[in-house]
Amino acid sequence: MRYRKLGNTGLTVSEIGFGTIPILSGNVPVLPDYYSPELPEAVDIMMHAYKMGCNLYDTAIPEEYGDAEYKLGVFAEKVGREHIIISDKARFMDGNDMFREVQRSAENLGTHPDIYFVHQVDEKNQDETFSRYGALDALCDLKKAGMIRYTGIATHYYSVAARAAADSRVDVIQTSGNILERGILDRIAENAQFQGKGLILNKVYAAGCLIPAFTPAELIGGMLHYPFSCALIGIGTAEQADAAMQTEYVPVSFSFDAVTLRLAQHFAPVPCTRCQRCRCPHGYEVHILLRQYNYYHLGKNYWAMKKLRMNIDEVYEQCRKCTERQCMQDCPQKLRIPELIGRIYEMTR
Repeated sequence: MRYRKLGNTGLTVSEIGFGTIPILSGNVPVLPDYYSPELPEAVDIMMHAYKMGCNLYDTAIPEEYGDAEYKLGVFAEKVGREHIIISDKARFMDGNDMFREVQRSAENLGTHPDIYFVHQVDEKNQDETFSRYGALDALCDLKKAGMIRYTGIATHYYSVAARAAADSRVDVIQTSGNILERGILDRIAENAQFQGKGLILNKVYAAGCLIPAFTPAELIGGMLHYPFSCALIGIGTAEQADAAMQTEYVPVSFSFDAVTLRLAQHFAPVPCTRCQRCRCPHGYEVHILLRQYNYYHLGKNYWAMKKLRMNIDEVYEQCRKCTERQCMQDCPQKLRIPELIGRIYEMTR
């Protein structure tokens, strides 16, 4: 296991971190694989990863990660709290709500988290999150009080990540990226404001969807040249821990064309990097629709189709009438977006 500095926090984190969603017990239908281990087995899996050098474990409140927070707390006590770094998160943008959730997380864990993220910050709720008395302010107060060590923003949006990078209150940013959806990371690599911020990367396997077409070595190796601190991998078995952590992976150079060509052996992928430059004048998030199309064909059939059907009729009608086509002008891949929206619309019939 190799280690990287977590921005300016002073922490050194393992290059591969442990994502705890797969060790929860309950029902999470969006997961491609589901394990639901009992407490002793879950602790053993986390210990297995620790013995291979993993020192960062990421979790969230029960409404999102079930009992994973509690299981992680039991593991932390067994392994020795000083030997691991815990990152936790909650999807609340109001300061009072966030203050309450951090206290509850500390109770569930039986210890204080090292890093606490405002989870799923997007372009609609970011103003509340960053505002005075918002969730980020609450995390700063909790940091001063010693309840957490570092503050974080977790987002799937480049614009939000860039705002967090420019905000001195934010210590660590968590965002998503993989060899297919590399657009956010490409933009981060070009933006000097991210220097000094800890960067934790999730969705390296695209929630498991890319595993049929690529090996863990390819998926992890293909990310190593990006300037992140720790890549989170969802781990549900000791075998998955071995696949993610047993080898010191070397960087692999995957051109975007090479990735889409490999996927083309399974279906006709939309070559979208999710750079999020395709700004729609009507406010529709084109990059999410294109992602759901790819995810549908990569195994998330039910979840992706459910998301697509939420507003595809409305998007299709507006896209058909639109004459501005700003989304196409700004797309680095030169995608013919109206035609792709039409393909998605037909797929949902």
